[in-house]
Amino acid sequence: MNGRTNVPGGPGSQQDLATNVGDRVFFAYDSAVLSPIATQTLDRQAAWLKQYPDVVLTVEGHTDERGTREYNLALGDRRANAVKNYLVALDIEPVRILTISYGEERPAEAGNDEAAWANNRRAVSVVST
Repeated sequence: MNGRTNVPGGPGSQQDLATNVGDRVFFAYDSAVLSPIATQTLDRQAAWLKQYPDVVLTVEGHTDERGTREYNLALGDRRANAVKNYLVALDIEPVRILTISYGEERPAEAGNDEAAWANNRRAVSVVST
């Protein structure tokens, strides 16, 4: 047995990750540096990944709407890779962590204010199916 169920919302699922561990970390403006709060979340993600060794994650890098499309795609990539590199440093196999940047294309929150921008500056870990 692989330590993971195929039950939607069950152990090893996206819902399990989001609810019990945390599936996203946030970044300061124009930064791909992990904050202490982010590393706490990623420490929990690494422990969770060790519990479910067959799970593969795709880390999505996101930005707020400020900046050019090209710049934001590059920044989203740096954010996704910062998460991947941190998890790899905690002994998660690199092949289990894919990365993609969406830049500003998939905002979590609509709005043109600091509150919305702060929610959009993120990296989200998604269980690959």
